[in-house]
Formats: sequence, C-alpha cells, structure tokens
Amino acid sequence: MTEPDCHALVSTAWLEAHLSAPDVRVVDASWFFPTSGRDGRAEFDREHIPGAVHFDINAIADTGSPLPHMVPDAGTFSARVGELGLGDGHRIVTYDRAGAMGASRVWWMFRLFGHEDVSVLDGGLVKWLREGRPVTDMPTPPRPRVFTPFPNAGLIRDKSAMQANLDRRDWQVVDARSALRFKGQGAEPWPHVKVGHIPGSHNMPWEDLIDPATNTLRSADAIRDRARAAGLDLGAPIVASCGSGVSACVLALALFVAGNPAVAVYDGSWAEWGLADDTPAEQ
Repeated sequence: MTEPDCHALVSTAWLEAHLSAPDVRVVDASWFFPTSGRDGRAEFDREHIPGAVHFDINAIADTGSPLPHMVPDAGTFSARVGELGLGDGHRIVTYDRAGAMGASRVWWMFRLFGHEDVSVLDGGLVKWLREGRPVTDMPTPPRPRVFTPFPNAGLIRDKSAMQANLDRRDWQVVDARSALRFKGQGAEPWPHVKVGHIPGSHNMPWEDLIDPATNTLRSADAIRDRARAAGLDLGAPIVASCGSGVSACVLALALFVAGNPAVAVYDGSWAEWGLADDTPAEQ
C-alpha cells in the first residue's frame, strides 16, 4: 500500500523523504520482554532515526497498577507526550527495533486518546538499517507541546467487560500469543498465572503477521486469510488480547490494515486474567 492511503503504515522511503517536514514527529517505541536482556532506552541512545524521541511504555503508564505498562489516565498521557514534544497537529510515526510490538502499542495509545494522525513505520528500524538510511546518536531536545486528549472508550476493554462477554458474546476475542501458550502448553512470562486462554477466544499469533524476510506487516489479503483461518468474522466486533496488552496491539494494527479500524484491546490481557481468582481458563 502507498501513503497516505493506508494511514496506519508508512514506508521507510516515505519517512526519510518527510523527516524534515514541520508537522512530522518520529517516536522510537522500542520495547522488549524483561527476559530478553535488551534495553530500549539504551539502544535508542546508541542509535535512532534522526529527530526521534523515545517513548517508554513502562514509564508512560499507570504506574500505580500492579500490572505492567497499563494505560495511564488522559491527563497523564497528555502531559507526558506533550513533554516529548508531541502534540496537536502533528503527524506521528512510531517505530521499534523488533516486530512492531512497541510501535503498535504506541500507535494504539495515541488513537485511544483521540489522535488519529499516527502511523507505524512498516519494517521498523530493522528495515531502515538494512536500506542504509540515516541514524544518529545525537539527542533531539523536545520542545513541549500541547496534546489535547479525546479518549475513545471503544478501543479498550477491562476485566469486568471481558467477564460479561463470556455470556453475552457481544464481540469476538482474539489472542495474539503463541499457539503453545494459547493451548496452555507453553511457559508464561508472568509468575503464578493460570495457563490456557479466555473461553471462546480465537488464536492468531502476532508473529505470523510479520514477514520475516522484510520485517514488514503482511499484506491486507494475507492478514484477512489468517483472520478467517482463525475463525474470525472481520465484519463483527473484535477485541484483541495477549500476555500484557502489547502484542495485542499488533493484531489491532493488522486488522486495521485488513479493513476493521475499530478493534479494541483488553489492556490487562493474560497478566490480569491469568492471575485473577474469578476468571475461567480454557485449554
């Protein structure tokens, strides 16, 4: 797809051509599992796309929650992104250094707070570097901006809503975790959680949506094929879940590209559901 028709994605060529555009802001959203041994901020400091700022999903979060990187309230979000120089009237492009997990999470967060002028760099820093495009270790001090939030409650679900949906089936639930974790046969990164999945949910591993040869999102047709194979009706409401609300956002992005722009995310995901005493699990 080409820009700006598929607004959820921009290519590396498009971003390089628009790096100096006055309304474009670039966000490095690199995030890694705690067990990876990698540090997104440290890697950003070593090299990043010129002009980028670093968005830490563990810090721009509800730090009072016992769950990891939960969405903050609108006031906190607007204040923190404003400090990063991200505000009203900006076209925001997010990227990361892996398979689009962090970039997709930040893309979804901006949309959750009403900022639709946000895109993910297709292929991320991996593709950018392969193509020999510019990087720097020089920081760009942000100029604070005003970010006006317009929260969209339709893009997020909490545990009580997911529990109610067990009987009501108002929306389909799709799980981004691996097939082994979905079936309760793989280790969970969060201690003391149940294994399995939310009853009635479908499995669509997020990694299957990334082309390993290019690190780009698969085509809209390929995403639709995988969604149908997982048993999803793309014309009906969908809520994405995962381990802790991050890779679910890759599904939200992919299904947006495939034609469903209203996929919600269960923010607590399995980190919450798997720990609760009042939530059933299916294997």
